[in-house]
Amino acid sequence: MEIIENARFDEERALYARRNLALKGVTFAGERDGESPLKECSDILVEDSVFSLRYPMWHDSRLTIRNSRLEESSRAPIWYSDDVRIESSVIHGPKAIRECGNVAISSSDIVSAEFLWKSRNIRISSSSVEAEYFALDGENIGIDKVTFKGKYSFQYVKGGSVTSSRMDTKDAFWHADGLTIRDSLVKGEYLAWYSRNLTFINCRIIGTQPFCHASGLRLIDCSLEEADLAFEKSEVDATLTEPIDSIKNPRRGTIRVPAVKDVIMDDPLAEGRIVISCR
Repeated sequence: MEIIENARFDEERALYARRNLALKGVTFAGERDGESPLKECSDILVEDSVFSLRYPMWHDSRLTIRNSRLEESSRAPIWYSDDVRIESSVIHGPKAIRECGNVAISSSDIVSAEFLWKSRNIRISSSSVEAEYFALDGENIGIDKVTFKGKYSFQYVKGGSVTSSRMDTKDAFWHADGLTIRDSLVKGEYLAWYSRNLTFINCRIIGTQPFCHASGLRLIDCSLEEADLAFEKSEVDATLTEPIDSIKNPRRGTIRVPAVKDVIMDDPLAEGRIVISCR
């Protein structure tokens, strides 16, 4: 493997289509402001380096990034790439990852609008993420021990999991299908509308009007706080551990809850059962 150390590149496509290359202490920045320095590369190791140029890593394969920074100026830094590993790094470029596959991110700080769109087989662990739109239209997205802040997360995602995480989000999991959320805090309004086959296990869920127009929804030993008009027109099997403010017109299924302040059943098609069950 060729090694490049302590160098600076600012020209267009500076290391285009290189193979078997290790970059250590390299900076991609400068007056020429060249784009796409590592486009169409493979088997690349990047350590202790800084990216300040646009579109640095497109159409790459077998890419490992460690202890490095993708600055805010590195717009759309990783697109159309496969087999990407990012460890102990800062990812602040907007639209950071798109249409990528087999990506693993650990111990990293992520601030990126439109982060992780249309990507598949993704794992993020022990990291912080701030993104207005997170993982839109993704497939098999897994996060573990992640602190997340943003608005529209996991929309149209198919398959995946969230474990031991804290999510401060809004309109999350809309149209999502086949995810399991376990041992997590999920805070946000209008949670999981139009979703299919979602399972929440041992979660604390905070926010107004959750779980409407959902099908195949399961809640196991979860609490709902500040939740009014919940489960409207949904097919649901839920066991709740704490009282809830109000439930409105569940379409089908059973909701077991210690107490509910208000039950609204004014839709003739609402056949869901509400069981007051003190455990």
